[in-house]
Amino acid sequence: MTRVCLVGDDDVNLRYELLSRETAREALATYDLREPFANAVGVETVSLGSAVALLNDLEWYLVRFVDEAMVLEPSVSDDEWLSRDLATAIRDDEVGPEESARYLKVYGLVGPDDGDGPTEGDGPRARDGPGTAESTGGGDTGTGDRDGTGAGDTHEERGAGDTRGEGEAGGDAGPPELVEPMFVTRTGPDIPDYDLREVDGTVVERVTEAEFGA
Repeated sequence: MTRVCLVGDDDVNLRYELLSRETAREALATYDLREPFANAVGVETVSLGSAVALLNDLEWYLVRFVDEAMVLEPSVSDDEWLSRDLATAIRDDEVGPEESARYLKVYGLVGPDDGDGPTEGDGPRARDGPGTAESTGGGDTGTGDRDGTGAGDTHEERGAGDTRGEGEAGGDAGPPELVEPMFVTRTGPDIPDYDLREVDGTVVERVTEAEFGA
């Protein structure tokens, strides 16, 4: 399965923004929503192509509410995410999987005692050093009813697969938080250590050369 992860902007509650809009809520009803990271929404799709198509369908929401959209494609890497642009390039055969590993965006991963976000949740496999955490991704939606919010959406939101992470025991533990990304270039089997702050682990995202230089 290919995973999609949408990480919300700091000033929004991403899950609420998606589920409070009828079009997004109806599309997300086909998925089991997870929260792999703080303020993130994750789903599983059947292929890289369907993951990219999902992100394209969510374009209106990505522009307004999402800080980062990532794809985890097992045929490329079991534990390194792809940026949306890189996932699209691989799907379109513009970049080969073996050519995708040079440019990296490495996030720190912290729990509630180290940052402002909650702790462990479902999906991520945090590692010390520049590894990555397995997690889950976005939601499927169309373009209608884009700025409407429904006050009476409680029942429908529950029907949209609004589940918490498997690691959240009774709400006492939440998902880890992604913090300041560090851009690095892979020149060998190992990548530089994350050194922007003390972290519990790291999450690696492969990006395009254009994104790396932006």
